[in-house]
Amino acid sequence: MDPSNSQEDQYKLIIAALLRDVRTLHGDVFTHKAEKLTYRKICRRLSLEGIGFLTKTLPRLGKALDRALSSNVPLTVPYECKLSGTQLPKLFGELFSSIFDADGKVLPLPCVASIKTLRQLLYLFYKLKLPWSSDQEQDVLDKFERTEEEVRLMNTKLGDVSSLISHSLDRVCSPLGVRQTKIIRRARTLLSRVLASLDLVNIVPKHGPGAVSTKEQLWGKYFWSDIPDRISAMYPIDEYFFVSQTHVVDRIQELTSLGDADHPARVILVPKDSRGPRLISAEPLVNQWIQQGIKDVLVPHIERHPLTRCRINFEDQGPNRRGALIGSIDGKYATLDLNEASDRISLGLVRLLFPQNVVNVLEAVRSLSTQLPNGRILNLDKHAPMGSALCFPILALSVWAILNAAAGSDTDTRERILVYGDDVIVPRAFAPDAIEQLSWFGLKLNLDKSCTEGFFRESCGMDAYLGVDVTPVRFRTGPSLSTSPDHYCSWISYANSFYDKRWYCTYDCIVSLLKPYGPIPTRDMGLTSCPSLADTTVGRYSGRTRVNPHLQKVEYYVREVTNRPIRKTIDGWKMLLRYFTEKRPPSPIDKTTGGLALQMQRSWSLDSLKEAEPGSTVSDYTRRRRNQFRWRWR
Repeated sequence: MDPSNSQEDQYKLIIAALLRDVRTLHGDVFTHKAEKLTYRKICRRLSLEGIGFLTKTLPRLGKALDRALSSNVPLTVPYECKLSGTQLPKLFGELFSSIFDADGKVLPLPCVASIKTLRQLLYLFYKLKLPWSSDQEQDVLDKFERTEEEVRLMNTKLGDVSSLISHSLDRVCSPLGVRQTKIIRRARTLLSRVLASLDLVNIVPKHGPGAVSTKEQLWGKYFWSDIPDRISAMYPIDEYFFVSQTHVVDRIQELTSLGDADHPARVILVPKDSRGPRLISAEPLVNQWIQQGIKDVLVPHIERHPLTRCRINFEDQGPNRRGALIGSIDGKYATLDLNEASDRISLGLVRLLFPQNVVNVLEAVRSLSTQLPNGRILNLDKHAPMGSALCFPILALSVWAILNAAAGSDTDTRERILVYGDDVIVPRAFAPDAIEQLSWFGLKLNLDKSCTEGFFRESCGMDAYLGVDVTPVRFRTGPSLSTSPDHYCSWISYANSFYDKRWYCTYDCIVSLLKPYGPIPTRDMGLTSCPSLADTTVGRYSGRTRVNPHLQKVEYYVREVTNRPIRKTIDGWKMLLRYFTEKRPPSPIDKTTGGLALQMQRSWSLDSLKEAEPGSTVSDYTRRRRNQFRWRWR
């Protein structure tokens, strides 16, 4: 059997199951006849257009739906055949007719259930990670370079603004105007107040989980070859790269052989969705080591500070999700989405708004350039590319400061601003001003995903309309003809999501596609250590069982998904350094204690060291995306 045809058959099975569920949910308008006609139409389009019909054409229709719901623009679908005498598409026209009138305008009382169903059908395949073409790859790289050119121009503009404000004798800089001058000064004051008590030099460095531009393996990250002078001037080598003075003396040859080369970052393309790859940056080894330590001090400080607490979040998306849900009820909140946000925080913006002591630290640890896949070195004018540990915190702080400064003395508006990276929630009346100010500072709004009118809102994965969660399930991995741990976990999760939404036919279809994996545990078995299906007769577990007389319980022979461990023994001092910075994070370094090791002695007793995490060892490493199956009795 041809593999491509087999996979297409699997897509058709899923589509047929989806349409059966739609008929169950909307039988009054989506009849059995409509189901059959729609299925034939989709299969014909799939045969003609290929997978692109599911990953591009249907999502375009979904975006037109969202745009009409979140603005005053009528529904426009020029690429689809339309129902006679209307502006509505023939495909799923029965559902569109319960939301829009013949002119494409939202009805006074649209059917929210139809909106939820349509978004599920149109967006299901949008996030599929597919192999990308060389043209798509080049488009992403060209866009990255164009953005860098725009950031370079913004650096010039903001540098002139900074010079103008610094040398102005008046409170108002006439070329900027009264209001813009006040906004810049307010933003500076806000950031100074938030960061005044923060010491970004007193940190405990550590490595992040990602790759580095210098390509060291996980176990090779503790061997230093080059430390740039700009980093060692602020973070002395003996205090931040060695365990203690004894370590320095014992490895004095290693210290004297260190170079001072300043390595560039490295551009990496990773799967994003059906539109092509995402571009991220692998930071140099030493930069990453210090950046992670700074982040571990900066992020908790921001989340605890009275001015930013509950207004800037890094771990909890809940406030933004709830804000989107509430905003969809009465339209009083708008959700803004920044485009290429991480690439548009210019160095000039950081220099303009942040306190000088913070700027000195950020400039010392940022990458000065990056290497493109073709080997060309591109100088960076942005503060930090995506991949830097400080990209997300500085982005969030910059956006928060600009918006709060723009709100001025309006306390009610300032208290209702929420920032989670590039997802922002503001009062709807303030949205036009927020968009204008963010754009002035060089940030670009994604207007297609920013919801300022109507009753549709989306933020941090929450899509809502009139207080109803209309977030669809999205496939990120397609059906597979072979078994793999990642596919196994993903598709069990998809099945359960459909079951929870009461799309039972789709759930049953996905479970049937998982048959090659054999018996799969179910939720009612109470096994938290392995992926489990929702408890229905279709997914009922039929594998091996036994009674454990020692534990007096029934055990099941189940498949677990575990990481494949890698064991490497390295130099003892390096293992100790890893233990202090990864396994048992200490309090920030106190320079009077003589380094990391003595700080440990002050912070912990011998008993606390004995109570280290069970099974914790500095010889074991886990490589991401290297999962494996393991059968065990549970």
